[in-house]
Amino acid sequence: MNAISGTVRRRRSEGGAVPPIRLMIVDDSPVARAVLSRMVAADPGFEVVALAGNAREALDALRTVAVDIVLLDVEMPGASGLDALPDIIQAGNGARVLIVSTMAEDGAEVTVRALAEGAADTLPKPGTGSFAGRFSQVLADKLRRIGHARRQQTSPTASRPAPLRLLAMPDQPLGCVALGASTGGLHALVEFLRALPERIGAPILVTQHLPTVFMTYFARQLETASGRPASLAVEGRTLVDDMIHVAPGDAHLCLVRQRSAVRVRLDRGPAPSGCLPSVDPMLASVADAYGATGIGVMLSGMGRDGLIGGRRLVESGGAMLAQDQHSSAVWGMPRAIAEEGLACAVLPPRELARRISERARA
Repeated sequence: MNAISGTVRRRRSEGGAVPPIRLMIVDDSPVARAVLSRMVAADPGFEVVALAGNAREALDALRTVAVDIVLLDVEMPGASGLDALPDIIQAGNGARVLIVSTMAEDGAEVTVRALAEGAADTLPKPGTGSFAGRFSQVLADKLRRIGHARRQQTSPTASRPAPLRLLAMPDQPLGCVALGASTGGLHALVEFLRALPERIGAPILVTQHLPTVFMTYFARQLETASGRPASLAVEGRTLVDDMIHVAPGDAHLCLVRQRSAVRVRLDRGPAPSGCLPSVDPMLASVADAYGATGIGVMLSGMGRDGLIGGRRLVESGGAMLAQDQHSSAVWGMPRAIAEEGLACAVLPPRELARRISERARA
């Protein structure tokens, strides 16, 4: 592992203030490591505590250095960043990974695979010699949003989160499952879908905050990971049980009931959250089309998208489930549902899938 210069290492905040976010930069290019280090060192909220030229050096460093975020390149000698990603996450003891790579720009498949493997977010690396402009600001914003690592609590006196109020799960038949996710959500989606039984007898809707260019690869990734058909939602198409219907990147996935069939209606109007696609219209539409037989599942994501639609679904007699804080890369969207008292359960994705399975068998 490369040594850290004194100009890169930041002093901890004084006076009991929140400590800086501890970073490791993993890149085979010394120039890239130096430039990225200078960028984050300019902000007192960050501290570069380790540099590594390849995945093996990164894993060695994580044995002794506590890190909040690993900035990981994809193309490196030996094991690629993607190949090493699961091991780095496991060794990081709560550290999250931000992929910083040129392949994150044009390589949609690389981006989707990284998110599916557990990366918290991705950021395209500027071309050689063009590390200026807004890149440093965008990088800093992403690092702040990812934030400090959540370490395993080993002390019996460690602080516990405030108790949440949970609603009872309705006992209606299962009509539809609608999943909402954003940052860190792709990995959670894969875990959830893999844990579902082969047949639940209901269509599955997915709204994930991703650019339009990624959506085809995203649907393909979900199909491969879950072993069930998945496709982008098409205007007027009838929902099919046990099929994953994915919101396209340029429209909200909404529904309309026509006699005994429920069909897709794509809406491109503004949503309260400002997101496109947004979880709010999807959940509100499930409330209108399915009522008490609809279930919404809120997975990892930043912000509060889905809260308005989730409340409407609960008010219609349906149910909301939320991912728990420890398993979420970003506990924003599920936190909003949980803290508003709208959730029937707050659990890791696999356990949420178990609750859906129990409801499907009821």
